[in-house]
Amino acid sequence: MRFTRPSVVRGRRRRTVVAATAVAAALALTATACNDGSDAKEGAAGTTADASSQASGGSEGGAELAAGLADQLKKHGIDPDKWKNGAWKNWDKDDWLREANDFVNPVIEGLWKPERMKSAEEPKKTIAAKDYATDQGVTDPEPEPVPARAEKTPYHENAAPVGKVFFDSPEGSMVCSGTVVKDPRNPGRSNLVWTAGHCVHAGSAGGWYRNIAFVPSYNDQGRSASALRNATQTEIAPYGTYWADWASTSKEWIDQGAESGGAGAPYDFAVLHVKPERGTKSLEETVGNALEVDFSAPSAQSVGSMGAWGYPAAPPFDGLLMNKCLDRPGRLSLSPEQPTMYRIGCTMTGGSSGGGWFRVRGGKTVLVSNTSIGPAGNTWLAGPQLGREAQQVFDMMSEQHGNQ
Repeated sequence: MRFTRPSVVRGRRRRTVVAATAVAAALALTATACNDGSDAKEGAAGTTADASSQASGGSEGGAELAAGLADQLKKHGIDPDKWKNGAWKNWDKDDWLREANDFVNPVIEGLWKPERMKSAEEPKKTIAAKDYATDQGVTDPEPEPVPARAEKTPYHENAAPVGKVFFDSPEGSMVCSGTVVKDPRNPGRSNLVWTAGHCVHAGSAGGWYRNIAFVPSYNDQGRSASALRNATQTEIAPYGTYWADWASTSKEWIDQGAESGGAGAPYDFAVLHVKPERGTKSLEETVGNALEVDFSAPSAQSVGSMGAWGYPAAPPFDGLLMNKCLDRPGRLSLSPEQPTMYRIGCTMTGGSSGGGWFRVRGGKTVLVSNTSIGPAGNTWLAGPQLGREAQQVFDMMSEQHGNQ
């Protein structure tokens, strides 16, 4: 994700840290039912995409496609055998599936090897000055930068629901961040992951990304690049790799999302339903925790503090370590006709996209937004308010696919 610094600067507000310590304490998200990953180790809003079955066995190019998925590929004029042998790398615009129910994402076991994960880049995502030149009266002064801080290790004891989202795009292998969220229709056994819309779909210029997978507690021990030079799959992904078999994002993002955020930015959220590359245990059972999603869209002025979590991958970060920022949120409006976004000071860079924003509500930590956009100078991040449109996306996913 490449950020372009806006030319309009509103002056700086005095950064406060009201309730920041309380948030930090509450967000020590200790896993309550964590295991060693042996079951999964190694291997108009509200639009839902359906990949009705998975592939199994083999390595890249060698997986067998289940009949349901083969039929779905054929429906779109795609040869299943060619797809599993690398046809997914064809990004010709005429062949790039983009509609809500076009999503296909068969498991290719062993595709996301440690080196491929480490080489994945952050999405090139830009916000331009024109996108919020009309923000007078509804945008707060630009926040002062809040230095990102490394999360304590092991991650599964301090931020168990947080992980990395990997996917393939026309530009190559890409990486975002994501959060395990509770599924009210599947209590204790959720397979839902919250992330950004631009981490699953290219918006108005393209379609669904491919080979989308979630790795909880990536690099759980926080090892350096040198220490991970010959890392095993278990060291990189101790709780396994979970492939998206369904994806859901907003119609606004599909129709209006752009590299500059565009009119889709306030709707830049997505939900994944995932299944393990190996094993049958649910994601929530495996990591031992999941967060409730707060769809009340509280005003920025009413919230004392928010925290953003993620794996920044653009310099000066390398994507290996989980980081976080805590700040009092302000408002950012890209146009008078669109919903206001939250904004906090934060020096996290690309790769943190899609990472959850958390607040404490009633003594519990809840997810209230996700990282979407920011400037070239990496001084702040902005995320959408999760209101009615976001709840429609989530409810459709939970109702149709949550118990599968």
